[in-house]
Amino acid sequence: MEILERLKPLALLLLRVGLGIIFIFHGYPKLFTHTHNIMATFQRMGFPAFFVYVAGVIEFFGGIVLILGLFTRIAALLLACEMAIAVLKVHLPQGPITEVNNYEFPMVLAVACFALATIGAGMISLDHAIYRGGGRPPRRMKDRG
Repeated sequence: MEILERLKPLALLLLRVGLGIIFIFHGYPKLFTHTHNIMATFQRMGFPAFFVYVAGVIEFFGGIVLILGLFTRIAALLLACEMAIAVLKVHLPQGPITEVNNYEFPMVLAVACFALATIGAGMISLDHAIYRGGGRPPRRMKDRG
């Protein structure tokens, strides 16, 4: 089990990169290619049209910062909330038992992002380099007392 423990930084990196690629892939069209078509879809689902931009920004830029491991906990929490809203407001109303395949993908994304928000980016991240793994910026020499 010790070897698995040593692989945690790599596992967190792979989780961040995998999630980041998925979210970039889903956020890009909302912002840059099919915005107006997706606006109509959002309106049919009962959301205001401008939510396309909100979702696009959260997904596209959230995916980028996940890959970098920068502001990981905040980005992952925002993405988890967005996916939880998608599951609860869009997919579950279609039928919770018979249509699991309608919500299994956003549900897994929500759970993975929530896990990442609680665990953090890991050692192979900009968060770790900047904050030294402690969640706070390092104190400057004159601040130490």
